[in-house]
Amino acid sequence: MSDTSTVDLCVNGQVHTLTVGGTRAEVDVTDTLAHTLRETLGLTGTKVSCDRGACGCCTVLVDGEAMLSCMLLTVELDGRHIVTVEGLADPQTGALDPLQQSFIDHTAFQCGYCTPGILMSAKALLLSNPRPSADDVREALSGNFCRCISHYHVLEAVNATITAAPGVAARWPAVEASAGAAAEGTAPDPGRRP
Repeated sequence: MSDTSTVDLCVNGQVHTLTVGGTRAEVDVTDTLAHTLRETLGLTGTKVSCDRGACGCCTVLVDGEAMLSCMLLTVELDGRHIVTVEGLADPQTGALDPLQQSFIDHTAFQCGYCTPGILMSAKALLLSNPRPSADDVREALSGNFCRCISHYHVLEAVNATITAAPGVAARWPAVEASAGAAAEGTAPDPGRRP
């Protein structure tokens, strides 16, 4: 009997089969998704700040829902569709997602460390509600903390995206795959954002 197994993750539209356990393990059973994304797959756009699920910096989409990647074990995500901030840009043209462009246009970042998590929380909101109210936006972003105090610019950027490009939620293939998996009724995870 082997002490190794594999886990399949579809990240930004690309399937990664990772070895779990054994001497050639790519993933340890205790590795969080944040660790796997950053250290194993080299997707460093996902940030780790508090590492306790309180700040929102590590937010990614799992089957279309905003989840805290520092609170999820990689081995629990076999077969799931994950989108990181790197997956928001159009893979064919490289064009930024309208949310990303709006953040640039409205200077909705300062140091930028928390920005990927905020973008992913906003994207999840637009996936579930293409025309959210200002209160919906504030609620969706309430779990993301920015020490640089860019919140007013962030709200302006998200609200401008909603006004300028309604229905922007499922723009790129990685996001569409994630949203499609969510529509199929994938069970929520404990790391799901409120």
